[in-house]
Amino acid sequence: MALEMTLILETELPIPFTVADGTGIEKGTLLTMSDPMTAAGCTTDNAVIAGIAAEEKIANDGRTKLAVYRGGIFKATVGLAGCAVGDALISDCATGDPNEIVLADDASENILGTALETATDLETFLFELKPHGRKIA
Repeated sequence: MALEMTLILETELPIPFTVADGTGIEKGTLLTMSDPMTAAGCTTDNAVIAGIAAEEKIANDGRTKLAVYRGGIFKATVGLAGCAVGDALISDCATGDPNEIVLADDASENILGTALETATDLETFLFELKPHGRKIA
């Protein structure tokens, strides 16, 4: 995986999400959420975020549960627009990397967290993982 997400400070324990047995997921992968409480690697922009994989999931290993962080301080790489401290962040995974995150705009509905540092294009920075939806009026 090109863009790593590394846990720096655990603020919440990971919780189990359902995953597909036939899917491999690397530790530190940004995950999307579907019903019912099912996680998969992120592949779309502004996705509904389940959290970040707390452990590796090997394809076809018989497991259908994966520990997922929904809170914590992580080190990541910001996308091309950069971000400033306090900015809301969203997924930008349609580019092919499941861990690309960028600055949210007014139309963004699925916030994954908040920037704790200012970063320029493709620079690593700290962010707080707190996935939530946001209703836009």
